[in-house]
Amino acid sequence: MAVEGKASGGKARAEKLSAKERSEIAKKAATARWNKDIPVAMCGATDHPLCIGDSEIPCYVLEDGRRVLAQGGMIGALGMSYGGSYSRGGDRLAKFVNSGRLKPFIGSDLRDRTEKPIRFRTPQGNLANGYEATILADICDAVLAARADGKLQKQQEHIAMQCEILVRAFARVGIIALVDEATGYQEVRSRNALARILEAFIAKELQAWIQTFPSDFYQEMFRLRGLDYPNDSVRRPQYFGHLTNDIVYKRLAPGVLEELKRVTPRNEKGRRTHRYFQRLTSNLGYPKLREHLGAVVAIMRLSDNWNEFMYHLDRFHPRQGETMMLPFGVDEEDDGTGL
Repeated sequence: MAVEGKASGGKARAEKLSAKERSEIAKKAATARWNKDIPVAMCGATDHPLCIGDSEIPCYVLEDGRRVLAQGGMIGALGMSYGGSYSRGGDRLAKFVNSGRLKPFIGSDLRDRTEKPIRFRTPQGNLANGYEATILADICDAVLAARADGKLQKQQEHIAMQCEILVRAFARVGIIALVDEATGYQEVRSRNALARILEAFIAKELQAWIQTFPSDFYQEMFRLRGLDYPNDSVRRPQYFGHLTNDIVYKRLAPGVLEELKRVTPRNEKGRRTHRYFQRLTSNLGYPKLREHLGAVVAIMRLSDNWNEFMYHLDRFHPRQGETMMLPFGVDEEDDGTGL
């Protein structure tokens, strides 16, 4: 039976993919289909962990405001191993909390929360397990109380030492946060943090032009917008620039698009003098752009229409520092030629 219409387009696209790409797309589609109720983290990444002493704990903030520490990082911070029959992180932590020597110092609420890790999706689209951040402090208090009462085994002493390091670090961070809040420095700190982000992403010197946006990006955009892709021309609708700003540059890091507009002047005809990606740093900004473009194209291929694509994009790669969808029209300030 011949495949016609929309289905034929999907079949043609599938034939262009490698077996690995088709497998990865299928996995992501299945995950999205069966895990719609899993909370999504608004902020956080494995390369920006919470650093306490020698410990690095990946941390995230979920949509509902819960602060979450990644399961593996939290167990590592406590100095615990994964060995034995309880090799999985959640089982390991629950077994430790429910051990006879520690049990008298653990409340029922803490016990329940350690037995039920939070399953969530990172901003990068990966599934992960974690615990509310306050659990780490509660476990440290319980371990130190057990040590003071002489209840710990000799092989648990190293965990108590690690808990003492963590608790002292919590106290230091806490007093700094209180001083910052009382003096108003937290607002200055936020501005400095944004400045550091922009310095890391935006290059002071113009980079050489190289082909950056793959042809698949525009082919899929034409398809999702219900337009025929022009094989014999590189011209694109003017409003594609506004769409690209939204689905790409607004999602790289806070303030990046605004800074790119600021450092990319217009000529006498009102056009940008160079492409935005030429202003990205070679060590961070540009690699992040290429990584994001790969994710965007994958989501495009999974989507049947523009609304479906935006739904998944907003869920897995939300705009940085924004919560509302902005309207797009040809009368907006930027005509997209700086892209």
